[in-house]
Amino acid sequence: MEEPRGLSKADQLIIDSYKNTVDALGAYLGEAFEVVLHQLDDLDHSLIKAANGFHSGRSEGAPITDLSISLLEDIKEGQANKEKPANAGLFRTYYSKGKYGKPVKSVTTVIYGEKGRAIGLLGINMYLDSPISAFLQSFTFNETKGYIQENYTSDSEELICQTLEKIRKEVEGDESVLVSQKNKEIVTILYHQGIFKLKDAVKIVSEKLGISRNTVYLHIRALEGD
Repeated sequence: MEEPRGLSKADQLIIDSYKNTVDALGAYLGEAFEVVLHQLDDLDHSLIKAANGFHSGRSEGAPITDLSISLLEDIKEGQANKEKPANAGLFRTYYSKGKYGKPVKSVTTVIYGEKGRAIGLLGINMYLDSPISAFLQSFTFNETKGYIQENYTSDSEELICQTLEKIRKEVEGDESVLVSQKNKEIVTILYHQGIFKLKDAVKIVSEKLGISRNTVYLHIRALEGD
């Protein structure tokens, strides 16, 4: 497979955008999972980001593995073979043994750049010999943190209405907020939650609260000026 000699600015931005994904996946999946990001313009020092790298002893600057090189070639052949599945050029799942002989289930997905060439690899390695507690730690409810409410709606209007109703109940039940200031407080909370970035949010909120759109805009302009 042809190695990308130097990445364009756009390619580099694409690769860099995955760094936060590595940290996020590492935190979400837990210590039984290693997440690695490779940049393919320098195979001798391709590893640019790792979460839970203690499993393989790798850190930034480590070279690409022989298996990854082989997978890249297989993926390239899969793209050229019309009889292969549609995702043949996107990712591979496989079992292997890690550096210390640990059984590993892995998925490696290719990151493509602006010209359609492979510029990076994102890999997730699940170490199957990890204690069961390592698998459960990220999926066990922590009572001290509690639940975060997330609204799943079919359209933005429903989301606006649900969020407004929730905040409205909270503000109306807050005796520290003067009655004359409750609508302003509701608009303030909605603003800080980013609701007014949604289309028609001002119109919907003004109708539900029984105030004019100009009043809502007035509150928003005051908040933007702070």
